[in-house]
Amino acid sequence: MMTEQNFISILFFIFGSLIGSFLNVCIIRMAKEESVVTPRSHCVKCNKLIAWYDNIPFISFILLKGKCRSCGEKFSFRYFFIELLTALSFLGLYRYFGLQPILFPYLVMVSGFIVATFTDIDERIIPDEISVGGMVVGVILSFAIPNLHHTDFYLLSLWRSVLGVVIGGGSIYLMGLIGDFLFKKESMGGGDVKLMAMIGAFLGWKLALLAFFIAPFFGAVFGIIEKIRTKESLIPYGPFLVIGALIALFFSDPILNWILNGYGLY
Repeated sequence: MMTEQNFISILFFIFGSLIGSFLNVCIIRMAKEESVVTPRSHCVKCNKLIAWYDNIPFISFILLKGKCRSCGEKFSFRYFFIELLTALSFLGLYRYFGLQPILFPYLVMVSGFIVATFTDIDERIIPDEISVGGMVVGVILSFAIPNLHHTDFYLLSLWRSVLGVVIGGGSIYLMGLIGDFLFKKESMGGGDVKLMAMIGAFLGWKLALLAFFIAPFFGAVFGIIEKIRTKESLIPYGPFLVIGALIALFFSDPILNWILNGYGLY
């Protein structure tokens, strides 16, 4: 017999897949500064509008074998992947946090993370609609849901969010200035600064700083591999800030305990 939690889990998975379908549109169009509302989804080859029944997450991709019904143009598997990634993210967040008010801000934050990650990978761009918009939404939600910053006081939660914006964005901005001085060229894009400010708005300054220090470990490994493989020294850094933020969100306590115990500070 299906339990209530399992039923809600299924609903969150379906809801996440629908949001993932919209995020696919955002990823493609925001990087090109196009509207995410109009025109409707269409095939880039034959320009035919995609009917609603051909735009059902997962199912349509499988039934059509990842091709346009009109001309047979093959669609990227990434459409399916992002729908699945978003669905699993929504499901995981629900199972971790449960049906409580802080769940909604984290759903918003992770949706922004997905768009920022793939636009940065594709075009080396993190749209302001995601970073700056997410920063504003994070501050507003912090005031509306003070438990997001582990307090019952609205103004204190707001203060912690604003402080997260300043310290989160400021930390990576300072790192960029140091990198520019050392390497005599731009080492950190403005999009990364704004994304880090967004992270601070949702997570507060402590977790934002932890994310700031975690991200380079993953970025360095990827950077070395890319340098060997392509000779390219510039890499999209947004995805590693996202990884750092998620690790900080879910594993901050064991990481901090390990650091404090390891260095005799606990």
